[in-house]
Amino acid sequence: MARQNYVFTSESVSEGHPDKVCDRISDAVLDAFLAEESGARVACETFATSGMVVIGGEVGLSDQERLKNYMGRIGQIARDCIKDIGYEQEKFHWNTCHVLNFLHEQSAHISQGVDRDGAGDQGIMFGYAVDETPELMPAPIQYSHKILRRLAEVRKSGAEPSLRPDAKTQLSLRYENGKPVEVLQLVLSTQHESEDQTSDDIRAIVEPYIREVLPAEWLTEKTEWWVNPTGTFVIGGPDGDAGLTGRKIIVDTYGGSAPHGGGAFSGKDPTKVDRSAAYAARYLAKNVVAAGLASRCTLQLSYAIGVARPLSIYVDTHGTGKVEEAAIENAVARAMDLTPRGIRTHLGLDRPIYERTAAYGHFGREPDAGGGFSWEKTDLAATIAKEI
Repeated sequence: MARQNYVFTSESVSEGHPDKVCDRISDAVLDAFLAEESGARVACETFATSGMVVIGGEVGLSDQERLKNYMGRIGQIARDCIKDIGYEQEKFHWNTCHVLNFLHEQSAHISQGVDRDGAGDQGIMFGYAVDETPELMPAPIQYSHKILRRLAEVRKSGAEPSLRPDAKTQLSLRYENGKPVEVLQLVLSTQHESEDQTSDDIRAIVEPYIREVLPAEWLTEKTEWWVNPTGTFVIGGPDGDAGLTGRKIIVDTYGGSAPHGGGAFSGKDPTKVDRSAAYAARYLAKNVVAAGLASRCTLQLSYAIGVARPLSIYVDTHGTGKVEEAAIENAVARAMDLTPRGIRTHLGLDRPIYERTAAYGHFGREPDAGGGFSWEKTDLAATIAKEI
């Protein structure tokens, strides 16, 4: 039987964290190519450090001349991302940092398998859902994201001008009878304007917004607050620590509450099952829980490069299922075409919808009118239930 009383911790990082700056640039490059051509192939990696951004990887368009011409836009795409995030530091400024572009044409040996509607690589992907929040996400990661999104809002609106883009948060939640009931440890480190500002000054700024986000009953006399516990945090972003695409995969998914597959998401077009099949796995797991078939569900998919059908489907309801896991495995296989093309079609993934996923989690977000976060819909719940 699963534990019912325990403490679990998850963290999140802001859009200004060095790794997230890189994720944002990689996904912005991806969106730019998909806006040009829905079948564009992109595997973009970004590295950032003081005064410099380096972009590399593989890209492909059907017209090679158009591809060459398009490469000239990459530097401006990176600068636009950095500007929107808010970096105007002396050693990392959107207008003065060097942007080096080493993108090149996609390997023909990789593209041949995808052209036959197969997966772009082998791999395992996991999806997860749990009924402890309205978004069917684990509470520690969901609320860690919400805190940082709120602080980004007030920073960008000008309401809190002394806050800067780089930030991290971490929540340790106490569970009772399997449900989150109390924050025992709350950690927030945020970059700020002046070395004269103390940890107490920063707490006075951020605490009202944290209290807006968290359920009031979760903050008790036992809650320990750790706001900028090292003291000064003025030097931040890629000037303080180098960043790299794909280094925050647990922040991107379930905060450690569930397994993670072998690959990162950002910068990869949806022919890469690292991304598209992970979205499909979340979609299916969420719809299983939404259908009332379980209160908690982990779902695994596996693929081989150049092969269209998934090699395996695995479901674990952690003792909360109303039916056998094998019945759910059979039902989801019938309810959705899980070939790479089937996933892209069902979820509408061949669109420029990825830059918005680069910070504050790929899951637990609201589906939007432009097709973003389509994998968060629960429109398949009735179909899965009917199949069973």
